[in-house]
Amino acid sequence: MRTDDFWAVIDRATADRPGSPDEVAKRAVAELATRDPGEIVAWGRHIDKVMAASGKEDLWAAAYLINGGCSDDGFDYFRGWLIANGRDVLARAVRDPDSLADLPAVRAAATTGAVFEAEEVLSIADRAYEQATGEELPPGEAPPGRPDPSMLWDFDDEEEMQRRLPRLSALFLEPPE
Repeated sequence: MRTDDFWAVIDRATADRPGSPDEVAKRAVAELATRDPGEIVAWGRHIDKVMAASGKEDLWAAAYLINGGCSDDGFDYFRGWLIANGRDVLARAVRDPDSLADLPAVRAAATTGAVFEAEEVLSIADRAYEQATGEELPPGEAPPGRPDPSMLWDFDDEEEMQRRLPRLSALFLEPPE
């Protein structure tokens, strides 16, 4: 599946009807479930590639800062949320995780404490395949989708966080006294 075809499904799920990641996932599942099972499998393999390409240490740090902590599964779910926000948001966040400070929802989360996770986006292909065939999506060989947690820099090191993610740190870290 071409990258543009993958993102077209997300684009159609968000076009003229923005909503929660759950709503985006439901619309994407509904569309994919009408397709040939091979296309659904290819879409699922492409999301694995997107997860591998977005598995960056500083993006994980941004998720940690924004969500007030972030486990390895939480990082996956955070990237599901990014996917639900579209190709441009995800690409910008991968290139420059600190750019997430530009998103109104992230800025608001600095005061509301909102957490951004969308596990349901990561299971779009699974659910669509099951609807289309009545069977489970065949397993694939998913590439690694995140760095080894034992090799990460210390996300609780506020000085390092401020150095790497200054704009997000200004939103989410307490100012020094």
